[in-house]
Amino acid sequence: QVQLVESGGGLVQPGGSLRLSCAASGSIRGINAMGWYRQAPGKPRELVAVIHGADSINFYADSVKGRFTISGDNAKNTVYLHMNNLKPEDTAVYYCNAKGITLSRSAFDSWGQGTQITVSS
Repeated sequence: QVQLVESGGGLVQPGGSLRLSCAASGSIRGINAMGWYRQAPGKPRELVAVIHGADSINFYADSVKGRFTISGDNAKNTVYLHMNNLKPEDTAVYYCNAKGITLSRSAFDSWGQGTQITVSS
């Protein structure tokens, strides 16, 4: 079992900044990728950013490029999402995701519980 615990959501004014954190724990042999997704009311879940552990290659959705930065701490199995210049359209529940291998050599694809971000004046 692999658990993900997110923190850092909340209410912020347009143009403001927030940082999300997600820590993975449990029976982890290795993590291949960690990322953030979001889901706004009435919309499907979408990928925001992902970081690949082996080579630290990052991917960003076009809507957040230049404003959001994803980073990771491999030693802590933790991923961060630094969000700057937040816009009302960034309002959503943000979910952390991790993919990797457990100690028993099974693949895992785990999700956090989600954290609400509301951008409003």
